[in-house]
Amino acid sequence: MTLRLSRELIRSRPVVALASVCSMAALAAPAPALAGGASTGSGSGGIAKPTVVLVHGAFADASGWDGVVERLQRDGYPVIAPANPLRGLASDSAYITSVLKSLKGPVILAGHSYGGAVIGEAAAGNRNVKALVYISAFMPDKGEALGALGAKFPGSRLDPALRQVPFRDGDGTTGTDLYIRPDKFHEVFAADLAASTAARMSATQRPISAVAFTEKAGAAAWKTIPSWFLVATKDRAIAPDLERFEAKRAGSHTIEVNSSHVAMVSHPGTVTSLILDAVRTEASGSPSLATTGSTTSATGLIGVGAIVAGVGLIVAVRRHQARGR
Repeated sequence: MTLRLSRELIRSRPVVALASVCSMAALAAPAPALAGGASTGSGSGGIAKPTVVLVHGAFADASGWDGVVERLQRDGYPVIAPANPLRGLASDSAYITSVLKSLKGPVILAGHSYGGAVIGEAAAGNRNVKALVYISAFMPDKGEALGALGAKFPGSRLDPALRQVPFRDGDGTTGTDLYIRPDKFHEVFAADLAASTAARMSATQRPISAVAFTEKAGAAAWKTIPSWFLVATKDRAIAPDLERFEAKRAGSHTIEVNSSHVAMVSHPGTVTSLILDAVRTEASGSPSLATTGSTTSATGLIGVGAIVAGVGLIVAVRRHQARGR
């Protein structure tokens, strides 16, 4: 596209001329890539959107992600929310690792609560995992156990609210399952939801084996994979100060939300936006915001270039007018 302005316009209205140059330069510039690696169609050069994998935590199941799944699918993203076995950190991470290996292309991996510990181990060494998203989650370093990590900061009311139930597996092994007591579930786990909703969640909660809190993490994928973190400031299951500590230690892109422990249920739009921020950053190839502190968009650079070109045009015109006087 050629930029042309009449001499009369330049002589009489240099500011208008500048605006015209900027507008036409923006129109002439190539359109920016679709955010999030969105598919550009079925033709050659189309870029597939990453698969978003959502891992739930203890005392819950994958249905807690329903609001997030709905929003991501509406935007055209492939999503899966596998069942986390909740039998132990090593075995649960191995299971999620197998789920990830079944997927092709880039993956954005999110975990809530105990699911955060699982994704940090499951993603280790998987080059397809481009970003980790933690939602009011445990984020242990290699060698840390969740019980000890959770005791670093005050604020959690989870431990006294737990009910222990012995179990026996089919192979004869025994263990202890942990449930949140029904009379404490609303207060500790989901205080910003309706009491009736919390009651249903309590009735359908899935227990976690107690060994999950004593096993030490075998890996910390957040050391090599960019991470995002949502701190739930009203969390009574994991202390908000622990969440802040974990996010700072990992250099995560961090937001804080006035939420209970189940932010993906009470604030699904905010959680979805955080996941999409990870998608967009992964797609752009930009360095971590936690490292750079800022980003510059291609359209912003185009605008600056247009303004500089316009200013140069006006200066040249005024010099020409001065010589003609």
